[in-house]
Amino acid sequence: MPLIDSRHILPFFLVAAATVSSAQARKNPAAGPAAAEHAASLAENGHCTEALPLLKKSIRQVTDKDLKKRIGLDGIHCAMTHNAPYDSLTFLEVLAREFPRDPEVLYNATHAFSDLSLRTSQDLAREAPFSYQVHLLNAEALEVQQKWDDAAIEYRRILEINPFQPGVHARLGRALISKPQPTPTDVEQAKKNFEEELEIDPKNAAAEYVLGELARQASDLSAAIRHYSRATKLDTTFGEAFLGLGTSLVSAKRFSEAIPPLETYEKLAPDSPSGHFQLALAYTGVGRKEDANREAALQRQSAENLEQIKRRAADALLKQQSPPPEAQAPEQPK
Repeated sequence: MPLIDSRHILPFFLVAAATVSSAQARKNPAAGPAAAEHAASLAENGHCTEALPLLKKSIRQVTDKDLKKRIGLDGIHCAMTHNAPYDSLTFLEVLAREFPRDPEVLYNATHAFSDLSLRTSQDLAREAPFSYQVHLLNAEALEVQQKWDDAAIEYRRILEINPFQPGVHARLGRALISKPQPTPTDVEQAKKNFEEELEIDPKNAAAEYVLGELARQASDLSAAIRHYSRATKLDTTFGEAFLGLGTSLVSAKRFSEAIPPLETYEKLAPDSPSGHFQLALAYTGVGRKEDANREAALQRQSAENLEQIKRRAADALLKQQSPPPEAQAPEQPK
């Protein structure tokens, strides 16, 4: 039999521990809201160097939502303006989790990530100026600016460094066919690059899909069906590949074969008018009139919904561009 029954002594230790913790909290204000307020005040009054470690500690301890948001935003500002950019990730993580829809948080996060991206790209250019990654970054920036020829030049430079670099042949092909009016030579070169990409990476569903698109545009339905089918097997969530496969099968009048991929696409993109339209054609082709009528009705409804969304977006844009009534010039007296 034990000398002391733990059931009697355990409450004593729990009370004692709580008393000690309470006393330590009073002696150490860094554990409470007062410390968080102090840290925020330091940051907001220009003492970021002193504030930053306190803010990093407080952001995970504070429970008050308004104070947590304030600490997070102050922390981002101090980190980004006092040569500690990667410290901002601590605050960004908490803010993203706690305030995922807050416009002020999203705005500040946009700027922080943009600055981090810029700093990191500058580090890359400084530390490895002749690496293929520098060319890759340049090409991506040129694509954003829609400078397709310049982007293609950068991708070709990468292939000169390493002709077997995964993904680059596909990117070069994409740049070639993204021009407003690609020439037949551009299209042929793009096709060759996507084929070379598949030799390097046979599991590249996107390359299979683009080859399917190019074949369909060239009216080569058998090649289109082959490439689309491979893409759907490589990526079972690739909605556009299922649509391309179903559409090509409908065009080839292989209606019964078209139904499964189109039904899959409809599940992946239930609001797409194109999916309903193609499925209506496939159902009609196999004599399923009731199903075809249902899909035709869904196609009309989804098209109307899409048009309404476009109108609302256009109206909102016009309102943003129009000056407020008080800013308009007063009418001249007659």
